[in-house]
Amino acid sequence: MIDPSLLRDQPDLVKRSQQARGESPETVDAAVAADRDRRAAITAFEELRAAQNAHGKRVAQAPKEEKAELVAQAKQLSEQVKAAQRAVVESEAAAEAAFARLENIVLDGVPAGGEENFVTLRTNGEIPTFDFEPRDHLALGEMLGAIDMERGTKVSGARFYFLTGIGARLELALMTLGLDRALQAGFTPIIPPTLVRPEVMRGTGFLGQHADEVYHLAEEDLYLVGTSEVPLAGYHMDEILDLSAGPKRYAGWSTCYRSEAGSHGKDTRGIIRVHQFNKLEMFVYTTPEDSEREHERLVEMQEGMLRELGLSYRVIDVAAGDLGSSAARKYDIEAWVPTQDAYRELTSTSNCTTYQARRLNIRHRPDGGKTTPVATLNGTLATTRWIVALLETHQRADGSVAVPEVLRPYLGGLEILEPIA
Repeated sequence: MIDPSLLRDQPDLVKRSQQARGESPETVDAAVAADRDRRAAITAFEELRAAQNAHGKRVAQAPKEEKAELVAQAKQLSEQVKAAQRAVVESEAAAEAAFARLENIVLDGVPAGGEENFVTLRTNGEIPTFDFEPRDHLALGEMLGAIDMERGTKVSGARFYFLTGIGARLELALMTLGLDRALQAGFTPIIPPTLVRPEVMRGTGFLGQHADEVYHLAEEDLYLVGTSEVPLAGYHMDEILDLSAGPKRYAGWSTCYRSEAGSHGKDTRGIIRVHQFNKLEMFVYTTPEDSEREHERLVEMQEGMLRELGLSYRVIDVAAGDLGSSAARKYDIEAWVPTQDAYRELTSTSNCTTYQARRLNIRHRPDGGKTTPVATLNGTLATTRWIVALLETHQRADGSVAVPEVLRPYLGGLEILEPIA
């Protein structure tokens, strides 16, 4: 949720942010009214409670001949207090619902508009060219004995797959390389649970516009996570953190699940858009003042990985309407995929400022004073989809694939992935 004082003091700022995201400014007016009604209901309840307490003292001290009338008045007051308490509960629920429709305040400079309105910040590397007809990642994966979509479909249905042989080794090599880089940067490795409670999923913002992508186990009322951002955000829920020594940085290695609802017919070939994958996700708790600097640091780490892997990429500043409810700014890094003649997203990193922390009640105490919400950030450092760009970028005419030098120690020194058929 956003800072309530921001809504009360600067509603026009909140409206501009909502409009930049493509949302109606009426959501802000509704939230202002709901917040006003909630505070009025609380005030009315507190005044009635005070009157009830004062009246109770009068009853206790009153002469016997006055008690009957005062007791009758006490009963009336009691009913009024109960009604006022119900009004508080109702108004708080209405305010919570109104606030839930307000997305995080976008930071200055974020492009307005939708998915197509991103701004390219920089590109790196030359677009790969070939003197032969390049194969796509699935054709290469099948030749290498690395990807088996047919059996994945047989066992689990559409958009499932097996990584086999060198494919399994390649993913483990990528993830372990990412983990080593995270350790060098001071991150604490975590293997989190991949089932979380509704309050954690809701607190991170994934039960809003992305709710149709989330798998829900109704009987247990648990959600399968689409990124370890979710359990890592919940890791310090309802805690006061000590950030005096600097940010708390975690690297979560987990399997992730997404239903990919509404994406039928889009990227259905291969492993670009699938229901299950593995990912190494960076997650940071820091002060709001340091959040933008920390955001740039995460992007630098992602770029370093992609440069070492010899991939051509671009960094984009995602437009407000494509951010997701929790992000105040998001940078995507997209690698060139030769057979698609296009850049495709390999990493995202988001600055969620204090939005998630307010929902999950995660605070710190700057200079030993009053507690205040922390800022949270997240960013991908390795994931299954990277195999797509790796295979296609480093392929050779005979279907073999050159292994980037940085990955060779993680593959027993292997320099070339050779076709097995």
